[in-house]
Amino acid sequence: MTREDPGVEQAPRPLLVTQDLEEAQHYITDVYIPHDLQTRDGRTLDFKLRYLSSERLTVGHLVYGADAELLVPPMRDCYHMNLTLSGQTMVSQKGHRASTRANRSGVLFLPDDPFTVRWSPEAVQYAVKLPRRPLEAHLSKLINRPVERPIAFDLGFDLTAPVGQSLLSAVNYLRVELARPGGISEMPLARDHLESLVLTQLLLTIPNAFTELLHTPGQPVQRGKIRRAVELIEANPQAELSLADLAAAAGVTGRQLQRGFKETVGMSPMAYVRAVRLDRVHAELLDTAGEVPVTEIAMRWGFFHLSRFAQQYRERFGHLPSQTVRQVLRR
Repeated sequence: MTREDPGVEQAPRPLLVTQDLEEAQHYITDVYIPHDLQTRDGRTLDFKLRYLSSERLTVGHLVYGADAELLVPPMRDCYHMNLTLSGQTMVSQKGHRASTRANRSGVLFLPDDPFTVRWSPEAVQYAVKLPRRPLEAHLSKLINRPVERPIAFDLGFDLTAPVGQSLLSAVNYLRVELARPGGISEMPLARDHLESLVLTQLLLTIPNAFTELLHTPGQPVQRGKIRRAVELIEANPQAELSLADLAAAAGVTGRQLQRGFKETVGMSPMAYVRAVRLDRVHAELLDTAGEVPVTEIAMRWGFFHLSRFAQQYRERFGHLPSQTVRQVLRR
């Protein structure tokens, strides 16, 4: 067994590496869930795991390097999602079976039933642990009603459609940003925003008991409820303002909020959040006249990816933030 850091720039945590079956089982038990692990082909493991955790999820990049089979008892307090990046897997839970292939399919396991996962030797996956309470609370905000029992997801789901590719991209983006030294792992506002994005995309992608409600616009929303969300954004644009949070504040479903914003404001709720934040950055740049670094102001208003921030700023104001500062100084 070794714990080694390969020196990759985006690697604040050691890479867990072992060829030993018991140690691989120990690592997965420690990070995810107790289970039994065995190999079917007699090959030595080439186990590698890098993971990052928060209160709402654990994202791991996982390889076994052998024909490995996991026998997992009921998790009870969490869901688990696998997104296959290479190779294939065969899984079963509660009499249902599914297979996954690289970048084409994934699986999600429910909390209350045991399941099995068999990996091909070349399989690589994002393994995502999702504690029940945060995921169900997020869904409750999106649908504007309590979620009183485990969410009934389909076991297998498609990743080839645009919505599936969006889920894969969201998980990858969150993982990369969490791993960036000095990045969003140390910035609760940005981390919460990206985690909310992953949870929302997961609920929209994987067929479940609430899929129809999540995708149905429903009745037209009263303008007063949209105004309530607009006022919240304008009063606290620096706060965590996910689609689920805004829908809960307005007392509507996430889909109704999106439809109401398009009809009333002319853009999506999250686009409006970004526009208000950009306006606040612009106003502060004008007020400080170069005395405060652009980076500091941008991050204060929730922009942590600076190249993307500069592009969005130019799209809104027609020039870069640095040009705003120069214009003020010339005056």
